[in-house]
Amino acid sequence: MTTTESAPQTPATREPDDKQIAAELVAAYRSIAAEMGKFIVGQDEVIEQLFIAVLAGGHCLLEGVPGLAKTAMIRTLAQSMHLGFRRIQFTPDLMPSDITGTDIIQEDPVTGRRQFIFQRGPIFTQMLLADEINRTPPKTQAALLEAMQERNVTVGGHTMPLDAPFFVLATQNPIEQEGTYPLPEAQRDRFIFLVRVNYPSREEERQIIARTTGAFGADIQAVISGEQIIELQKVVRKVPVPDHVMDFVLDLVRYTRPKTGDAPSFVKDLIEWGAGPRACQNLVLAGKVRAVLQGRFHVTVDDIEALAHPVLRHRIVATFNAEAEGITTDDIITKILKAVPRSEAKRVL
Repeated sequence: MTTTESAPQTPATREPDDKQIAAELVAAYRSIAAEMGKFIVGQDEVIEQLFIAVLAGGHCLLEGVPGLAKTAMIRTLAQSMHLGFRRIQFTPDLMPSDITGTDIIQEDPVTGRRQFIFQRGPIFTQMLLADEINRTPPKTQAALLEAMQERNVTVGGHTMPLDAPFFVLATQNPIEQEGTYPLPEAQRDRFIFLVRVNYPSREEERQIIARTTGAFGADIQAVISGEQIIELQKVVRKVPVPDHVMDFVLDLVRYTRPKTGDAPSFVKDLIEWGAGPRACQNLVLAGKVRAVLQGRFHVTVDDIEALAHPVLRHRIVATFNAEAEGITTDDIITKILKAVPRSEAKRVL
């Protein structure tokens, strides 16, 4: 007996739904955190923010004094993923062509003719570690701008795409240190986060000493592929954002702009230049990833509050008066967070 009804899909053939893939995202994070924990002591918040940046499709800037394992964290993260990885040590004499590559003359062994052949630079990878990025002048830093925004590299009039996914994970020393060049505003704005790496606790430092002065060794296993990362990034973008959360994001970012009518009065005294629309985009995307990591498939105000400092601190320029009084951008962000209304009702700015 025949029938026109189609047979139901078996569990083996049914396509996974978004929530199932979201559960895979959480599992991937736990696996990566476990692998990195084999080598990195503490720094749980930094590791989480690195993972959020990757799943949000953004670039991440780590800042801290030398010796806090910033480079080791990024290298270990790369080892836990099946991605191409290259490292560039930024120095005062580094040239843009040392990053992007350059044309070189080669002789054809058959015809004897000389021709220009493009020699690809280290930027042609999937995860690029820009180590001590602020120890090279702005001209060389700018060689990363197109790659970070467009995922392309243009050399000699030819535009070449980079492999997906592509991330720049950079480290920098505090700008007060000798031999550093502040990153231009356009460069800073392309990083989804500026993550501050702080000193470890006493017990964590004890573990670091024990591991690094003995025969300890860690074998880091890759637990996620580039294809999986791209698939998870697609699912993250489907996470809904309620209207009141979107209003909170808009208020928060617009409150950082002293020359608009939205900002509280104290902002005009403390901020010279505020955050742009990319800050809103980054807050929403990062909030979506955090929501999934917290076991939710919707974004809450708590997600935005938790990520406000790393998203905004490098997009705000404090006034001279604020700096003279020792008020940091983190202090200003905290003050703005307290001023933003938390209404569940939909409002129009």
